[in-house]
Amino acid sequence: MLTNFGEIEIKKSRFCFYRIDGSIDEFISQLENLKAQHKKATHVCFAYSFSSPFEEKCSDDGEPKGTAGQPILSVIKKKGLTNVGVVVVRYFGGIKLGAGGLVRAYTKSASEALKG
Repeated sequence: MLTNFGEIEIKKSRFCFYRIDGSIDEFISQLENLKAQHKKATHVCFAYSFSSPFEEKCSDDGEPKGTAGQPILSVIKKKGLTNVGVVVVRYFGGIKLGAGGLVRAYTKSASEALKG
């Protein structure tokens, strides 16, 4: 179930974020829906953590390795959450953020998605 969503802008790039609670199957279904909704997006990055059965996964979807999916997963783990996933959709705004900027942007997006 999609439970939280929003958007932030960093240096002209738009980051749309979504929290999805439930099961792995629900997450995968919602991820596919979001990919269909955001066909013009540059990247659709995600991470999830489920407890039964235990599974964690993350994806950078074309961003430099370790700059998107892993930061999202780190936020989930730091908050001690399970049975949750976060999807962050990026629309590139023309200004490169660099590895550190990407990590900060995806970390902030995940934190916003998991508020509350």
